[in-house]
Amino acid sequence: MNIPTELKYSKEHEWIRVESDNTAYIGITDFAQSELGDLVYVDITSQGQTIAKDEIFGSVEAVKTTSDLFMPVSGTIMEVNAAILESGDDNPALINTDPYGEGWLIKITLQNPSELDSLLSSDEYQDHVG
Repeated sequence: MNIPTELKYSKEHEWIRVESDNTAYIGITDFAQSELGDLVYVDITSQGQTIAKDEIFGSVEAVKTTSDLFMPVSGTIMEVNAAILESGDDNPALINTDPYGEGWLIKITLQNPSELDSLLSSDEYQDHVG
């Protein structure tokens, strides 16, 4: 299982990568995508909205199940990764093949950067998932 050390993680299996200008990228972990299986649909309609920590910002649908997506920190959703949305040639399976790269879900502006302190390090996340 791939758990990059430069990221922070939530107990709900989202990762966050903070950029220098108070923006961050959020996606689901390699563990989460492997547990869900082949993803077939992504539903994120909250672009432009400010979502509080631990609130739902969308969902992902796999062949056998649907799973809610939870904000690891409070933020305003600036962009949704168009490459993963289900329409035309877009490909939600990017989340399965590259969850920490091309399969990112949203780009946010952080509302409360101190909330990052409550997230898990890569070692803590490894312990969390076993």
